[in-house]
Amino acid sequence: MAREKIIGIIAAEVGVPARGVENVIKLLDDGATIPFISRYRKEATGALDEMQVGEIKLRYDKLTELMKRKDTILNTIEEQGKLTDELRQRIEECYDAAQLEDIYLPYRPKRRTKATIAREKGLEPLALRIMAQDGSDPEVIAAEFISDAVENEDAALAGACDIIAEIINESEQGRSVMRRLFNSEAIITSRVIKGKELVGVKYSDYFDSGELLRKAPSHRMLAMLRGEKEEILRLSVAPDQEKALELLRMLFIKGGSPSKPYIERALEDSYKRLLRPSMESETIAAARQKADTEAIAVFAENLRQLLLSAPLGQKRVLAIDPGYRTGCKVVCLDERGTLLGGATIYPHTASNGYTESAKVLQQLVAQHSIEAVAVGDGTAGRETLQLVKSLFPGGEVQIFSVSEDGASVYSASAAAREEFPDQDVTVRGAISIGRRLIDPLAELVKIDPKAIGVGQYQHDVDQGELKSSLDTVVESCVNRVGVNLNTASKALLSYVSGLGNSLANNIVEYRAVNGSFDSRSSLLKVPRLGAKAFEQCAGFLRIEGASNPLDNSAVHPESYPIVERMASDLGVTVAELLRNKELRRQIDVKRYVTDSVGLPTLGDIMSELEKPGRDPREQLKAFEFSDSVHTIDDLREGMVLPGIVTNITNFGAFVDIGVKQDGLVHISQLAKKFVSNPNDIVKLHQHVTVKVTQIDHARNRIGLSMKDV
Repeated sequence: MAREKIIGIIAAEVGVPARGVENVIKLLDDGATIPFISRYRKEATGALDEMQVGEIKLRYDKLTELMKRKDTILNTIEEQGKLTDELRQRIEECYDAAQLEDIYLPYRPKRRTKATIAREKGLEPLALRIMAQDGSDPEVIAAEFISDAVENEDAALAGACDIIAEIINESEQGRSVMRRLFNSEAIITSRVIKGKELVGVKYSDYFDSGELLRKAPSHRMLAMLRGEKEEILRLSVAPDQEKALELLRMLFIKGGSPSKPYIERALEDSYKRLLRPSMESETIAAARQKADTEAIAVFAENLRQLLLSAPLGQKRVLAIDPGYRTGCKVVCLDERGTLLGGATIYPHTASNGYTESAKVLQQLVAQHSIEAVAVGDGTAGRETLQLVKSLFPGGEVQIFSVSEDGASVYSASAAAREEFPDQDVTVRGAISIGRRLIDPLAELVKIDPKAIGVGQYQHDVDQGELKSSLDTVVESCVNRVGVNLNTASKALLSYVSGLGNSLANNIVEYRAVNGSFDSRSSLLKVPRLGAKAFEQCAGFLRIEGASNPLDNSAVHPESYPIVERMASDLGVTVAELLRNKELRRQIDVKRYVTDSVGLPTLGDIMSELEKPGRDPREQLKAFEFSDSVHTIDDLREGMVLPGIVTNITNFGAFVDIGVKQDGLVHISQLAKKFVSNPNDIVKLHQHVTVKVTQIDHARNRIGLSMKDV
């Protein structure tokens, strides 16, 4: 029954049929991955896409945690001897985390409180009589409770009010009403801590601010939370206090009985001392989680776009990691990114450095038959790019500026030391820049996504959720593009569906000893790679030049018999079927529908036969900055310049216009129409034209616009 309930809840939340949810959960429990389920189990899921399968997994994991929490709560209450059949049923039928905690609150083990002390003095019956509001005079009743522990009527009434305050705080109905009020009407107020005005000047926008919490954008919320963490700001979250008290009065006070003043007193104490702080913490936590979720979603989408950036492809590349004093590190790579040689040049410092550097670069290009040059976009990047362009003006060598974000992280990593133990970090950095041009995905998977620099407030959000989300994005991108089994690094293979670090390492070691794989089926010879792992990974691995051409396609080995039957029915080989479009047009896919294979899978197979092993990424285009600007001092308001999008946030897009400091196109300046999501207008690494609208030299900020350009 609980499983059916969970399936129903997820189906309603995600907006998909219950049967699809049930089958996704079965596949997940059986060890299937999200990419495998969405790509190769469309009949079972109703052709749910990767995002929908991912949402189902996320909600299933949360509900599974909720079920574990229920077990803990039931066991705790049972140990207290207070678990009735009715209470058990209420807990078992509750699937709302906040409501579940409200049910549990009266039974939760707690520290010694004012109410606990009053109960120890025997004052709970008095509190309950007062709350009954049956017309009795509390002061008269209180006299019955005077004892050695209770000095007089006033002490008895004070203790009773403490108990009433706790009862109100633990009331499910009261907490539910307060939660709705806080969620809809709470104002988040931010104030600067006295004496922190100068040290916290970057938070000046929040020194004295207030806004409706539910309308506060995620980036503002995260900025305020960071300011509070750094002890610059003091935050408070609450609705109008009188409205909150009036709602509580409506719940707990009946007419004008003699008990009213005491319940009123307890009610105000409960709100100020217990309910408000509790609701404030809960509301801020929920707002933080919402802001985290939005910021992580922005980071994840940026990372997806970055990983799926257009590759140059298998060409010989000369890569330069620019620098001034320490020189520019130059490396030459073959089509697969293997290091061929290199040098260090000093074009920007030595007296004859420009001439000598030009000579070295021309020699290396000729010696290694270089087809493209990758220049890092960091320090001295623009100057080095100009040097290269002056040497190869005819276009015989393609020239690209490549982002250096995270290259230094990779060059100092264990993976880089393992790949290039005899090279120093600067050479490794140059190699990484060159490989990013050849295939950004294959190189960027070696770097912690947080070091790539395409998010907002990534160090402030929940790090566990961030890592999980980014790992999912990397896995999705790797499996969408596909991986060359015979050339992929251990890092790249580890993200292939069903593999992970251990099996990726085993594949690389097996390849080193036995040479290249000649078929997908030979994967089963890899130590500890069994049938289940093979099922999950095989369709995402490619083998160029394999005897079976399907081994270099996204057709899963389990579907090979279908393609072989198609070819046989036409009297040709599989290779001939792949080569001949006219033959493929003769295929009636409905003839190949079975109980387990339907039209969605057959449609995917036919698409793959059209372009086996195709790369879904776009073609790479070269980009050039304006020659008229090199520093922020060269800018003038009104200038129209080419730029490239380097980061996207909820509040706009950052654009590199070639002056070392990215400018911001605020969300209001992205288009003439209203924009709710910058990703609807721009994409990472998109080439755009912008107008300079503001230059703030003091804060090194540049305002840009894409409107009227």
